[in-house]
Amino acid sequence: MSKKKNSSEIAAVPHSETPISKKEAKQALYELQVELVKLQEWVTQTGAKVCVVFEGRDTAGKGGTIKRLTARVSPRVFRVVALPSPTERQKSQMYIQRYIEHFPAAGEVVIFDRSWYNRAGVERVMGFASDEEVEKFFAHVVDVERSMIDSGIILIKYWLETSMEKQQKSLEARINDGRKTWKLSPMDLEARRRWYDYSRARDDMFRRTDTDDTPWHVIPVTDRSRKGLDCIAHFLTMIPYTEFEHPTVVLPEPNPPGDYVEPDYPYRFVPERF
Repeated sequence: MSKKKNSSEIAAVPHSETPISKKEAKQALYELQVELVKLQEWVTQTGAKVCVVFEGRDTAGKGGTIKRLTARVSPRVFRVVALPSPTERQKSQMYIQRYIEHFPAAGEVVIFDRSWYNRAGVERVMGFASDEEVEKFFAHVVDVERSMIDSGIILIKYWLETSMEKQQKSLEARINDGRKTWKLSPMDLEARRRWYDYSRARDDMFRRTDTDDTPWHVIPVTDRSRKGLDCIAHFLTMIPYTEFEHPTVVLPEPNPPGDYVEPDYPYRFVPERF
């Protein structure tokens, strides 16, 4: 098992002080998204199965990172799974059961926006799971993930880490920015209050589930533009994809109209307001 970083070490990860320019970020994102399309074709052609887990601090930007990752690929290949709170029936099931049904089949990339690690984080900190349930989770989760790998699934786990100061700014934006108020929940405020409880839970989760077989890849959220780019670039290195050759495509000319005549129809056009 590799050496783990504690809370202070994660916060102290060095990063560039110079923000990447919008032009540089746009070009880099374009190039990475071209590679994602190549990866997508490789996945569909080879029947590969890829499962990506995104966890992290509240407001660390999991949703934004996932949007960048999936913006230019097919939602039929790249499926995002963000499960709501479990129903009463699901609460009576084996804990990981509702996640298993979303695992990738051949030719799929499944991205979990929050995952079975809810039990090691929010459920543990907020008291939604008992100490016994948490211990049972830790006793089995690494073996479950190794079983996933043995079945041919490529499993990649990301943890997005933000600072207390950046979390405060993000929460203030959710309070004051009318475009973001929907993101604010009582759980966010409670997560802010329990910052160090989450730190302890995270550290214990790393200690017990960060193995050479199923490692956690940590993304320090310092510059949000770089965060998404770094994540995509790293993701591409984790998949052994190759590019398929394509024949040259020639755009055909439309067929002659023949007897077709444009109809004189009173279309209900959307009013121009801008």
